[in-house]
Amino acid sequence: ISAFKSKYSNIDRSIDSLLKLMTLEEKIGQLNLLTSDLDVTGASLRPQYRQDIEAGRVGSIFNAYGTAYVRKLQELAVQKTRLHIPLIFGYDVIHGHKTIFPMPLAMASSWDLSRIEGAQRIAAIEASAMGLDWTFAPMVDIARDPRWGRVMESAGEDTYLGSLIAAAQVRGFQGTGLGSTSSVMACAKHFAAYGAAQAGRDYNTVDISERVLRDVYLPPFKAASDAGVATFMTAFNELDGVPATASKHLLDDILRKEWGFKGFVVTDYTAIMEMILHGASKDSAEAGMHAILASNDMDMQAGIYSKFLPKLVKEGKVPEAMIDESARRILRKKFELGLFDNPYRRLDPEREKTSLLTPAHRLAAREMAARSCVLLQNNNGVLPIKSTVKKIAVIGPLADAQKDMIGAWSAAGDDINSVTLLQGLKNSFKGVEINYLKGVDITKVDFEKDNIEENKAIKLAKEADLVILALGEGKDQSGEAASRSDISLPGAQLELLTFVKQAGKPIVVVLFNGRPLELGNVISQADAVLEAWYPGTEAGNAVADVLSGAYNPSGKLTITFPRSAGQIPLYYNQKNTGRPIDVNQKYTSKYLDIPNTPLFPFGYGLSYTTFSYGAPTISKPEMDMGDSLQLKVRITNTGKLAGEEIVQLYVQDQVGSVTRPVKELKGFKKIKLLAGQSEEISFIIKTDDLRFYTKEMKFAAEPGDFKAMVGPNSADLQSLSFKIR
Repeated sequence: ISAFKSKYSNIDRSIDSLLKLMTLEEKIGQLNLLTSDLDVTGASLRPQYRQDIEAGRVGSIFNAYGTAYVRKLQELAVQKTRLHIPLIFGYDVIHGHKTIFPMPLAMASSWDLSRIEGAQRIAAIEASAMGLDWTFAPMVDIARDPRWGRVMESAGEDTYLGSLIAAAQVRGFQGTGLGSTSSVMACAKHFAAYGAAQAGRDYNTVDISERVLRDVYLPPFKAASDAGVATFMTAFNELDGVPATASKHLLDDILRKEWGFKGFVVTDYTAIMEMILHGASKDSAEAGMHAILASNDMDMQAGIYSKFLPKLVKEGKVPEAMIDESARRILRKKFELGLFDNPYRRLDPEREKTSLLTPAHRLAAREMAARSCVLLQNNNGVLPIKSTVKKIAVIGPLADAQKDMIGAWSAAGDDINSVTLLQGLKNSFKGVEINYLKGVDITKVDFEKDNIEENKAIKLAKEADLVILALGEGKDQSGEAASRSDISLPGAQLELLTFVKQAGKPIVVVLFNGRPLELGNVISQADAVLEAWYPGTEAGNAVADVLSGAYNPSGKLTITFPRSAGQIPLYYNQKNTGRPIDVNQKYTSKYLDIPNTPLFPFGYGLSYTTFSYGAPTISKPEMDMGDSLQLKVRITNTGKLAGEEIVQLYVQDQVGSVTRPVKELKGFKKIKLLAGQSEEISFIIKTDDLRFYTKEMKFAAEPGDFKAMVGPNSADLQSLSFKIR
């Protein structure tokens, strides 16, 4: 293979030459992605798949990692096939490979783009060291419905922030380029609008306008494309009545022609086959035809391309030129990955031994986990834990739950390596007596007052100076296919909190969960609430760092926490109505039983110190199209501890050719201030930053009146006005 490549100085010429040698079946084989059974049965491959690889009918394998196992599979392709074309090996490396970082929604809560990029760089280093070339990440779907389990895999509800995080993750995975042995191909998924599934139910129908699609859901994908993402993955959902896997509008018109994307597109798992159940294809052959004609390059696991495309080409229903083009895109990535130079270049057993779960990687995971925590409540400054606390009662089903700390989509991560909250507290609070009781199971619903566990819980609480309750969801209660209609605490956990409250001791609730929860009854009973999400391998140590004050929390929510599931969908940049809420008027847009406002808004998060915002100023009240202005605001740390603040800028276009959101995030800066220190922060607002899809569906800014708003979250803002002429 290396001799073949060295004969040509140009990849295109190499691919042209190779395609001329390939039969139709071999070209279609490059479009076929099959799974190893590694995750299910250990390192094994189905006999039929082995035969398919040797016959040149498979181009890529997923769910296979480990240098020894990958080498065996690669040898089948390189040594046994007619043309010796190497395989690509892919896997779901979502928030770490062996060293597990906080789940993506948690990492987004850090608002720290460089650390997010660094986390995925480490994930790529570990994944590539185990023979992987490709990850099915990042998921860049905008997610506004916490009932949907996959919110945990997203960056949250905001398009601007989500776009920045998408690009950061692509840079992290792909590093200095695909030719580096420590890089893996990234995959932007799920294209598109998967996060808008109706009723928050996974795989469900999506029905949104073209304007909403382009203004809200597509920009993070465009950001990933602009960052050089190697691949895209289609969504399970339909859009405008067409399954995304067969959407020429998405895959060809927008992705390839508008954006100029040169990589390849892969379906999600069996998505081509599922078009039959959608009612969009009468049988598998027609489904395969619809998918390839829409410019969908690779079939994940359905086996439909391999089985039906040869006949479809011979019948003239699919041009062979389309097969050639898809094969060309996939072969190009194999060249860029260096697989034709050396198909075993990522298969270094010594690198595998020294690159996984290293102290440096664990430290990075610990630091990211601490920065991902969001302090939701801290009454009377109960946190950080004071030196006067000599006895702590640690109670709850998630206090010593190793498997749950790494959360859903934890890839090859082994929960045996994760640090629980209980262990982290013991590591951090030397000399403090720490007593533990599980109390209840996560999902147990019967809570009898005479149960021995409840009696132990209240006794333990009464004897302690401080109670830490570890509550939330099990790892399987969020993620794919884990939608919940009721987003309150599962089981009898709330009853446990109510029971322990009777002890009269200060209560700190630490939440481990994959989505926003209904927390009204938690907030009313707890003294402090720390949202820790699923923090990853170093969970307990990182949370202990926050509780002890070794790290002053700085995380802020990137998704709204509703008061009730009945408010969903609830997000900060909604549109106004013609009858906005007026509590004194009956016929206005409101609920009879709760306020319209969320429990915790987008951008919210507390610190152990306090910050004050001076009055913002702008450099000029008006600007011309194509111009910019500067907004300045002085931030002062008015507390007694050093801390970090995420200063947020929002803008409202007050009148547009189509209605505009009440506010949109347009900038943020994370700063660190010592106690008493001040810093002036400036933002540049450009007219290009204010573009949207107008009434004529042109992406442009419009002249008119605007508000600029700055503050610590999307609700507590100071505003001033400016105009675009």
